[in-house]
Amino acid sequence: MVTCDLFVIGGGPAGLAAAIAARLRGLDVRLADPRVPPVDKACGEGIMPDGMAVLRDMGVEIPEASGFPLRGIRFVQEGAQAQARFRHGAAGLGVRRTVLHEALRRRAEELGVELSWGTRVSGLHPGGVIVEGAEVRAAWVAAADGLESPTRRALGLDAAPRRRRVGLRRHVEMAPWSDLVEVHWSDGCEIYVTPVSPREVCLAALTDDARSGLDGALACFPALRARLKDASATTRDLGSATAVRRARRVIAGRVALVGDAAGSVDAITGEGVTLALHQAVALARALHAGSLERYASDHRRIVRVAERMGGLMLAIHDRPRLRRWTIAALSRVPPLFSQLVAIHTRSHSLSGMAPASSP
Repeated sequence: MVTCDLFVIGGGPAGLAAAIAARLRGLDVRLADPRVPPVDKACGEGIMPDGMAVLRDMGVEIPEASGFPLRGIRFVQEGAQAQARFRHGAAGLGVRRTVLHEALRRRAEELGVELSWGTRVSGLHPGGVIVEGAEVRAAWVAAADGLESPTRRALGLDAAPRRRRVGLRRHVEMAPWSDLVEVHWSDGCEIYVTPVSPREVCLAALTDDARSGLDGALACFPALRARLKDASATTRDLGSATAVRRARRVIAGRVALVGDAAGSVDAITGEGVTLALHQAVALARALHAGSLERYASDHRRIVRVAERMGGLMLAIHDRPRLRRWTIAALSRVPPLFSQLVAIHTRSHSLSGMAPASSP
């Protein structure tokens, strides 16, 4: 039997971040994932400024030429626009998911995390996990095994998703026209435009009906489609499910759920990776203190604002008249949009919501 302080199930960004944060606290960490890097996923590929601050604190380095600084957010609806820049000159980063994954993998390896790729965890046992039929003893287990987490289900912590949608992604070769993340709104669909390098842009559609694919989604946005007409695709289209879901609890005994396994907000918030990074830090802090109850408390605080923002954004997604009114109002009152973006990126606190903390 191999023993460790923490065994991480899942090697996506959430799992790797949990492993890194735990190693920085001095824990002996092992991680297993049935996939083999590079690990990709259909997503908007934008990391908010507070997420970048966590990555820097973790020592995760993303080569400058492999990303694109993001300075704010712009909403676009039928010619109307509202935009806000991140406060205090802060910057997020547009970066390909595979580049982010490699940076996290490299840092985990540097810190001495034992990484087992192409290795399946088949279950839990009272003293740890079962890996490829063998028992591995672990003081703690972090389950970062995704939206449909088998670990969450096995622990009886599953809850039915409240809403499902589909994300579609494509990269195109062209120079970015803005340093803002653009969110283009239409009935039943949004498209995120995120620069991910000085020569490449990520297009990510969130839709209630994916049958017509990304080209069908673009047909709802004539101005955007016209801007992209000469841009050639650099990657094949990729799709994945997104859901609004909350686990019954995020801890059970000595097992903690992290990232989408712990519950998810709709991808409309663009918060998936950033939430996982904050959760990883909170979990490492709780393990260092020897109490997963502390993680459960911190997790509630971390996801609170994202859940509220997600609910607000889905409300205007579902109500075209409200959406038009909201974007027009944000355009007329820029400080209001700036305040909302500041809350969203944790540079401004709501009651009961503390600023992000370091590992």
